[in-house]
Amino acid sequence: MEPETGLDKRGGGAKAAEERPPVLVSAVLPAGGTGERMGGGTPKQFCAILGRPLISYTVRALESISWISHIVVVVSLDNVEIMRSIVKQYGHKRTVIVEGGTSRHRSIFNGLEIFVKNSPIQKPEVVIIHDAVRPFVEKDILFKVVMAAKEHGAAGAIRPLVSTVIASSADGCLDHSLDRAKYRASEMPQAFLFDIIHQAYRQCNDYDLDYGTECLHLALKYSKTTAKLIEGPSDLWKVTYKQDLYAAESLIKEAISQEVCVITDINENAVQVGFLLHETLKSHVKQVKSLSSTLCKDHNHLQNILLGQCYNFICINDTLSDFKETQQLVEMLENTNTSLLYSIVLISVHLHVLEGTLCSSEMLKLVELAKEVKKKNIFLYGLIVRYQQDDMKLQETTDSAAALIMALIRDRNPAFVGQLLVA
Repeated sequence: MEPETGLDKRGGGAKAAEERPPVLVSAVLPAGGTGERMGGGTPKQFCAILGRPLISYTVRALESISWISHIVVVVSLDNVEIMRSIVKQYGHKRTVIVEGGTSRHRSIFNGLEIFVKNSPIQKPEVVIIHDAVRPFVEKDILFKVVMAAKEHGAAGAIRPLVSTVIASSADGCLDHSLDRAKYRASEMPQAFLFDIIHQAYRQCNDYDLDYGTECLHLALKYSKTTAKLIEGPSDLWKVTYKQDLYAAESLIKEAISQEVCVITDINENAVQVGFLLHETLKSHVKQVKSLSSTLCKDHNHLQNILLGQCYNFICINDTLSDFKETQQLVEMLENTNTSLLYSIVLISVHLHVLEGTLCSSEMLKLVELAKEVKKKNIFLYGLIVRYQQDDMKLQETTDSAAALIMALIRDRNPAFVGQLLVA
């Protein structure tokens, strides 16, 4: 779906976005967990968010960074075929699938071994290790841990503790607590000089491989490498429990709802209401891009909009009789791969004078088209804005219309596809 950039919710990391590490970098994603804490039969990395497996979001976040050469995804034998189907369906181009081991560390070791066991994949100088269930990793923190690993041999993201850590006595009573200010939570991503972490794993004893959890500790214990700790952003949390899926979905919806493209094809009589609606939308999102219907017909111009990560389109027409503009846009969107990764919301807005009559045949066309394109992950909704020329409540009408538009964009509810709302 998405073009060659990942979701950027904070707008940070501008400097890192312009730089490339002076080393060859690849990544290993352990994804062999069974999802016991999720409480369901599906491992959490394969749970769907907006209809798409969680692991696909994480892979795409790494693939969107041009300087990461390969992403090695390590899954259990039972899930190899599932992962292959995900790679094919969502067009992951630099992903290599490796069978995992019986524990997290054994899986990571298998992922590292692929670079040195008669593999056509070039061994990287720095390798990133990242959890498959942390989909919101961004270029800025990845760049920082890679550069720190190049200098120090190992590096990892950390976050402040949100709860005090306590120790209990044998009888279940409080023994002592730790000073929270002196400790940090170890997070992902982590990065290592490949030879350092690979040699550490080769020297591991069975206890470390079966019960250990901290890669930085292995680098210290077996390679005598002290990791550089990098303060990470707040969205490095991982999906662990069922409620985390809802939180992740909410974050993704919010991120892809921050930009809309408004395509206008209206006559002079409707200019005022069209202008007010356009201006009102600006108060709801970070960016509103404007196109005339003639520019929309330029495929290259539309492709540039899509490359800018716009997944929300609003066609403003005079009446339902001008539904052809929406149909043309649908055809163009179908010819792109944009809807593979995220659903596209397309709202066909029709400015309708109160005294006029609605065209039922055109409304039926919209409903039928919406049903068809829903199969391609394009959510088409209809909105009629009924107004009266020189109406003192025109701003109130456009405010209502903008609120409905933003509700449709943010909710992205397939159940409402084909509905014709009235403001």
